Amino acid sequence: MRWVRVLVAVGVVAGLAVVGLHGRLPTFADTRHAIATVDPRWILVAAVLQAASLSAFTLQQHGLLYALGARLSRRHTLAIVLASTAMSISLPAGPAVSAAFAVRRYQRAGAAPEVAAAVMVISGLASIGGIVAVYAGVAGWGGAGESFSWRPLIVVAALVAVLAAAISIGRRRWGSAPTAVQERTGTARRYALILLNWLRSAWRAAAAVTATTWTVALLWSVAKWVTDLLCFLAVAQAFQLPGGPATLTAVYLSVQVVRQVPLTPGGIGVVELALAAGLTAAGAGAGSAAAAVLIYRVLSCWLIVPVGGLAGWLLVRSPGDPGVRPTDS
Repeated sequence: MRWVRVLVAVGVVAGLAVVGLHGRLPTFADTRHAIATVDPRWILVAAVLQAASLSAFTLQQHGLLYALGARLSRRHTLAIVLASTAMSISLPAGPAVSAAFAVRRYQRAGAAPEVAAAVMVISGLASIGGIVAVYAGVAGWGGAGESFSWRPLIVVAALVAVLAAAISIGRRRWGSAPTAVQERTGTARRYALILLNWLRSAWRAAAAVTATTWTVALLWSVAKWVTDLLCFLAVAQAFQLPGGPATLTAVYLSVQVVRQVPLTPGGIGVVELALAAGLTAAGAGAGSAAAAVLIYRVLSCWLIVPVGGLAGWLLVRSPGDPGVRPTDS
């Protein structure tokens, strides 16, 4: 049953967290003492900011679908975002599974296959551009001091430049409709041609998007990263962690780089250890750092898994995807 799969996924995430963090965090008594002294008002602010981060991502997806001619309600788009995000952070090869799920759900909602895939392409590129913009903005801020290095930014910016050039070439070369896949005698070759033709159509759809749509998608991505960063800073403020906004922002952004390496689903264990180490190096006590990391990860990761699992279950069991509307909501 599907709900059993959801419970298994939650159990896998919890198990990975226990294994990854076992013996590497302070005692339970130290962490409990730190939590007992937390300012709940800042935790509430952090929860609101994390909800705003998810909302920004949802609005980005909704806007891209609308720009490419697909009509989904924001509520339905939110359900797909929650479900796909839960898959991305809880399953092995999560990003690939998440993207495939989102593409299928967008298709069932009426989006053409190339449109659904193009949304994933644009969203991924916008996410990279968003974190680059945030990194550049903070690194260029005078108060950042020597906490940041421009080298990672140069590497990522070069990658974005290459992708932008590929899109520009796609605009000129694939301005016309893609040709149909011809019949072939070899089954493997036929499927390969179908896949290549589908990828070409998706890339062509992404390349045909206007500069305004790309800009809006990038701005929503920046908003997603900034609100997630502010959520982290609000949790740090709740525990009165030392270091100041610049140092804590440097810790956050450095961990985002680590998180891109899929060592575990959602970075479970790796992200917690990296954040705790960064906060401790900034002068925080071990108990306070551990408690802050755990609460931030509950808000930004662990809580999304059961909520997204429920959203995915509702999507699968709802006949006809009732969130689809003939006009924008």
